[in-house]
Amino acid sequence: MTFGEQPAYLRVADDLRKQIVSGTLPPHTRLPSQARIREEYGVSDTVALEARKVLMAEGLVEGRSGSGTYVRERPVPRRVSRSGYRSSNGSTPFRQEQAESGARGTWESRSEQIEATEEIADRLALSVGDRVMRTKYVFRDAGETMMLSTSYEPLAVTGRTPVMLPEEGPLGGCGVVERMAAIDVIVDNVAEEVGARPGLAEELLALGGVPGHVVVVIERTYFASGRPVETADVVVPADRFRIAYHLPVK
Repeated sequence: MTFGEQPAYLRVADDLRKQIVSGTLPPHTRLPSQARIREEYGVSDTVALEARKVLMAEGLVEGRSGSGTYVRERPVPRRVSRSGYRSSNGSTPFRQEQAESGARGTWESRSEQIEATEEIADRLALSVGDRVMRTKYVFRDAGETMMLSTSYEPLAVTGRTPVMLPEEGPLGGCGVVERMAAIDVIVDNVAEEVGARPGLAEELLALGGVPGHVVVVIERTYFASGRPVETADVVVPADRFRIAYHLPVK
């Protein structure tokens, strides 16, 4: 393949994508069948199938059991705000950022003690098997699931304290910084790494996506004097939300 050439399946996908974006193939329209794509573009069944897979992975089309593949309604991406720490007066960052944007955010959570896996032990500077508190969150905006989060806190830090359960007790529902300060652990740094991958089946079921949809994953870790005291994975559907950062200049 010389420079500038595209594989046949990408050329077919590109043409179909242009038709979808321009409205020639409007939402809820059935995508041309594999046989029709093969005939119209003069390609093999394999190429036609791969082109459809590309469009499905991009979230432009979706398969309907026993019916075919249809153009999806294209959502207007909304913003999920991320920012440097600000005093939140007892509110979680999610609640604060939702209030500032005028959204109607709610969430539910479930906490349980587990043994740290190799990955979580590495992120929290623990030994594999050390006890951590895992809390799973489902965040919603006006009833629509917009974000998932799973956090882990070392029980060596929070165990047998009033903040052992993140959503219960006198500081239940407060942010990590406020909760840790209540037990004299001063959070002074937070690191976030942002990546993207295909959503897991369980994630897409909760987020209302279909197999192949991409999610944005934010890996966040809070530190106190260099020691990690909380780490979390935040999962957001990439086709419906954008991650917006507003950071102070120092």
